[in-house]
Amino acid sequence: MSKIDLAIEGFPSRQPTTAAIQRNVRLWLCLLLAAADMAALAIGFVLGLRASGVPLVFADLWQPLGGGMVVYGIVAFHNQAFNPVCLTQLTPSLRNAALALAGTLLIFLLTLFSLKATGQLSRLGISSGIICSVTLLVVQRLFIVRAVQRNFSDNLFAQLMIIDGGVIPDDVSGMVIVDAEAAGIKADLDDPYMLHRLGTLLRDFDRVVISCPGDRKTDWAQMLKGGNILGEIIVPELDSMAPLAVQNHRGVSTLVVARGPLNLANRAQKRLLDIAITVPLLIALAPLMIAVAIAIRLDSAGPVFFKQERIGRGNRLFHILKFRSMRVEQCDAAGASSTRRDDNRITRVGAFIRKTSIDELPQLINVLLGEMSLVGPRPHALGSTAEEQLFWQVDRQYWHRHALKPGITGLAQIRGFRGATETRRDILNRVEADLEYLHGWSLTRDIAILIGTFSVLVHRNAY
Repeated sequence: MSKIDLAIEGFPSRQPTTAAIQRNVRLWLCLLLAAADMAALAIGFVLGLRASGVPLVFADLWQPLGGGMVVYGIVAFHNQAFNPVCLTQLTPSLRNAALALAGTLLIFLLTLFSLKATGQLSRLGISSGIICSVTLLVVQRLFIVRAVQRNFSDNLFAQLMIIDGGVIPDDVSGMVIVDAEAAGIKADLDDPYMLHRLGTLLRDFDRVVISCPGDRKTDWAQMLKGGNILGEIIVPELDSMAPLAVQNHRGVSTLVVARGPLNLANRAQKRLLDIAITVPLLIALAPLMIAVAIAIRLDSAGPVFFKQERIGRGNRLFHILKFRSMRVEQCDAAGASSTRRDDNRITRVGAFIRKTSIDELPQLINVLLGEMSLVGPRPHALGSTAEEQLFWQVDRQYWHRHALKPGITGLAQIRGFRGATETRRDILNRVEADLEYLHGWSLTRDIAILIGTFSVLVHRNAY
């Protein structure tokens, strides 16, 4: 028996049928994704041509379209649009498919221009076909990703966890667990046969996770680098920092623990939406705001506006504007005391404008000044508490929500999380919703939240 045979004698191995089934499932799903893309392109162009009145028997049209589909298949394959990752993650799936389609259209148009064939094709038909194809492409990829996530979850990839004296995570579902000591595996960089033993174990897996003490992490990392596999090492001591990535700064490894949630283009889109809505709103609501200001002055002595320090983007303070709804001598500048039902500090006009959320209208000025956004995490007063604890003492993730501009409305508000914070759960609900919004921001979601706000302008918790 050779040394190689001795190295793997009595060695636990993954059942080959399980790994083969997972590989076959991935292959067939990738082929299904490719076929669905081709079907979306074909059906999209048929619908577009029918809608524009172009005869489907027009022979000069189908030849270039057929060639375009072949080009798309090649470009998409090269652009990783049929990669297994695209089966489980929507963003790379849509991004890679969109880039492949854009490249195909560019090649298609350049070819038509070079052959001087543009006059022979219906521009309306081609434009309609492109729009329908893109729509169907997005819909079918969304459907496939959701279906794969629901039916396969993590079982689409073969996963291995090696325990070498480290902790065992609570959730190891779908993973094969191997005890390193029992299997005779150790992180020994001086033993080629030990590396062979590890490589034999890893060959049927797509991902391996190592749990080991700190003094063995470096050796395990070196062993995995040549394993031709996605290798990870559990580092529980980093949990408190929640690192996003590892980078290198001037020759020194650094942990990336924070980055702005929106890039420049996204910030520009959000700001344009704010300005496009805020300016017309201020003009349209000016008579109402003037009437409210007069009513406040007639109802009680004091200024029309109530200014209060709030925490804005980047944890920087700003003064939020509201219509004053309380008597001046009883206003709570620090916000330490939450407003209660039948609060005797609230004026008659104040009760009405609070219940209808009219008191929030001056914050449109904050939006215009760039201190706030129409949609974002609601800014809180510095002294706000829940069960006699400041908000950031209840959950340290409270500070994470300030990576975005605060908003007049937000995801938490349309879910009904507003009003007094009497319990810890009241603020935890808000923080969880704000972090969900922060990590899943999109312009369409902002628009959806603005539309949803109309249904909660008058709310049982608004008082």
